[in-house]
Amino acid sequence: MIIGIPKEIKTLENRVAATPGAVESLVRRGHTVLVETGAGVGSGCPDEDYVAAGAQMVDVDKAWSADMVYKVKEPIAKEYKYLREGLLLFTYLHLAADKPLTDALLASGTTGIAYETVQLPNGALPLLTPMSEVAGRMATQEGAKFLEKPMGGSGVLLGGVPGVPPAQVVVLGGGVVGINAAKMAVGLGANVTLLDVNHGRLQYIDDVFGGRITTITSTEPNIREWVKKADLVIGAVLIPGAKAPHLITRDMLKTMKEGSVIVDVAVDQGGCVETIKATTHDQPTYVVDGVVHYGVANMPGAVPRTSTLALGNQTLPYAIAIANHGVDALRKDRALALGLNTYKGKLTCPAVGAAFGMAAITPDEALL
Repeated sequence: MIIGIPKEIKTLENRVAATPGAVESLVRRGHTVLVETGAGVGSGCPDEDYVAAGAQMVDVDKAWSADMVYKVKEPIAKEYKYLREGLLLFTYLHLAADKPLTDALLASGTTGIAYETVQLPNGALPLLTPMSEVAGRMATQEGAKFLEKPMGGSGVLLGGVPGVPPAQVVVLGGGVVGINAAKMAVGLGANVTLLDVNHGRLQYIDDVFGGRITTITSTEPNIREWVKKADLVIGAVLIPGAKAPHLITRDMLKTMKEGSVIVDVAVDQGGCVETIKATTHDQPTYVVDGVVHYGVANMPGAVPRTSTLALGNQTLPYAIAIANHGVDALRKDRALALGLNTYKGKLTCPAVGAAFGMAAITPDEALL
């Protein structure tokens, strides 16, 4: 198969789908790999390393002309022209928050396989997990930065100092993002409260942290109570493939502290804060009702070396399977089949259909 690896073009997005080592693995299996010139530079992967691994360095049009395009982020509007029938697109898609991309994929007949909905029998999301780990840890790091007064925050140090209390961090969601955010916040000395709807998950988190964080059942009254106390709120809600619910409503903002910060990691699925909108690394925040909102939709792109290595470690085996077997790879692997979001002009992710009121079929129905 001919595999294209284009350069990511979202604002300040420096990740790349495959390292030179990954390219070598594909080439060794008889595949042709076309890497756009400069695609890996931001992640510390120079063109000459790709050439040594057996890749051909090409322009953007040639990279997108491949049978399979292997990316990191969802295509943006200027890339829609490359979508076409017969193209296998393997990348993050986050369609439930992006109707224009959904429409473009369906109109073009592109086969869209989304990292974020590949799901193992135990419910784990192996291709979302590494970036969720990065984003969770970064959420605390970025929140601490934007609590600084020159950054627009209230001027509270996350860990406090002897004689002065630490900040109150509230984490909404106890999944991979939430537990990593909590881990960082505890490590920095903050008071941490984590809310989740799953009591079993709260029991697990309480055991893991040995009582160092407060666990609370996530209900609207409890959320309302805890955001009032928060210096930093981290939105870590995930419903696989679906639009995130708005847990923090506009009226709750008026009860929050002046200069408090919200970091909504769920923004790429629509966000769990009613007032959140996607931002970029060059303009990451804005203020609503005195509350700083951080809504960068590609947070791991700020640490591309770490992120590229972590993501590539997990996506490469699936990329090899698709390259070796095409769509049949999805028929052979149930977890990978669940990654199918669009196929031959059909929407194959019911959660996305529910988000937009569109007809959808299951991946199993599509692949019959």
